[in-house]
Amino acid sequence: MDLHGIREDYSKRQLSEEDCAADPLVQFEQWLNEAMTAQVNEPTAVNVAAVGTDGRPNSRMVLLKEVNSRGFVFFTNYQSRKGQSLAAHPFAALTFFWPELERQVRVEGRVEKLDAAASDEYFASRPYTSRIGAWASEQSSVIADKSVLVKRAAAIGLKHPLNVPRPPHWGGYIVIPDLVEFWQGRPSRLHDRIRYRLSDGLWLKERLAP
Repeated sequence: MDLHGIREDYSKRQLSEEDCAADPLVQFEQWLNEAMTAQVNEPTAVNVAAVGTDGRPNSRMVLLKEVNSRGFVFFTNYQSRKGQSLAAHPFAALTFFWPELERQVRVEGRVEKLDAAASDEYFASRPYTSRIGAWASEQSSVIADKSVLVKRAAAIGLKHPLNVPRPPHWGGYIVIPDLVEFWQGRPSRLHDRIRYRLSDGLWLKERLAP
């Protein structure tokens, strides 16, 4: 399979420093709204990269569940591989990719757990079967086969037929950014890259070479 000749010339939009809001979180919300309006596939899907206890990087896709004035929120099992990585090294890099708009956003920053009340509130809003799944799956652990999950889920359903409480090992994280980059594809690989960098509590905007 020859991949060398696969190329796209991006030309849909452009991006300048003047186009961008003073606050990168405001700019991100604008781009996210545009992605949702354009009905891109999985607009809230985000790659989360962390560094494990062994010093090796690892990454996976999750769904963004909130963006606010502090940062980017997602939920997961604290005992999963990413949970263990974030416990050892509480920093993460996020990447959003919206190919339909020829855009991506990169985020780097410190990670904190959400407080229990915020995690409880979101967990209660999830579908019943998803709440069962949070208990049934010992995320990232080796299992013999799929029947292990099915049996665990059935047992949890019998124990909690109506209301499923949040597992203590499951909850939210917020990535508090100190760097956010907006990438807009342009012709001839002369892409627009605008980076926000936090310096002494203020956001600085810089154009990067593609």
